[in-house]
Amino acid sequence: MPFPRKLILGALIAVAPLLATEQAVAARISNPVAVFAGIDKITGRITTFDVYVNETVQYGALQVTPKVCYSRDDTEAQKIDGFIEVDEITLDRKIRRIFSGWMFADSPGLNAVEHPIYDVWLTGCKPQSDIPAPAKATN
Repeated sequence: MPFPRKLILGALIAVAPLLATEQAVAARISNPVAVFAGIDKITGRITTFDVYVNETVQYGALQVTPKVCYSRDDTEAQKIDGFIEVDEITLDRKIRRIFSGWMFADSPGLNAVEHPIYDVWLTGCKPQSDIPAPAKATN
């Protein structure tokens, strides 16, 4: 017995959004440079700085280390995200982790690092920086 036409059309209509969603997922592009903004709450100065993935840059009393920084290709809406670790250097020179997690450039308030003096958030990812890449150690 053949399937009724309404049943087949109903099934296609129900599945179509799922198929479109699968095709709409954009491939992530892994970038070697993460771009951050930071504010010094004492002076009110906002600073933008680049950090190479798996390298650490000190911003005030904070050490910022991006582990990954993802973007999408130019044909897709940009969704910038990165996995970031931030350590604080305390007054007694100890290092303590104050943040480890995902930051999203589209929602800087969602997972920004809030410190009594410094705030830091991810603003972008890029394939290269004007700052030279750190030299790799050779054995």
